Amino acid sequence: MKPNATALAQGLIRCHDCGYLSQQARQLPRRCPVCGSRLHIRIPNSVQYTTALLLSSYALYIPANIFPIMTVTQLGVTEQHTIMGGIIALIDKDMMPIAILVLVASILVPLLKLLGISLLLLKVRYRWQSNARLWTTMYRIIAFVGRWSMLDIFMISILVAVVDLGGVSQVIAGPASTAFAAVVVLTMFAAKSFDPRLIWDNQE
Repeated sequence: MKPNATALAQGLIRCHDCGYLSQQARQLPRRCPVCGSRLHIRIPNSVQYTTALLLSSYALYIPANIFPIMTVTQLGVTEQHTIMGGIIALIDKDMMPIAILVLVASILVPLLKLLGISLLLLKVRYRWQSNARLWTTMYRIIAFVGRWSMLDIFMISILVAVVDLGGVSQVIAGPASTAFAAVVVLTMFAAKSFDPRLIWDNQE
């Protein structure tokens, strides 16, 4: 047996939920003997679903950063703030640590997740012969970061909290907040729908 032989080449199926390896059955579908999940040699239409979710995320990422994410009305004066505008306002108020947190969590992390999933799809689509272990590690990092995606929304709440709300004021979520929340959810689903076992297919 080759040292880098895949489970599929050895007649094994890995459960996508619990990771248990079981022998392939002649008739599929069958269920995992451990967790009861339906077994698939590969998640059906994984690339297609992931691509659709990824393109939707890219489409929403632009308005999430261009349109106002919140509108502040204070003593009759209304101001609209984008994510980047809020970061600049934090810098102007000498709140550099919070500004860096907002920049990383609200702009860099979603963008890096989008680019990472894009590279994974390109690797599978064009069958790049490279270190599959490295690509698998990158996928695990993306999936792990996805569990903390609500941190992005938490950072937006900081933008509201640090605004000087002296006197009578009102804070209203802008259209970008909906787009931003949709990007967070769609990237989580995109990472979930991608089958990392595809990374090892056609790997020499």
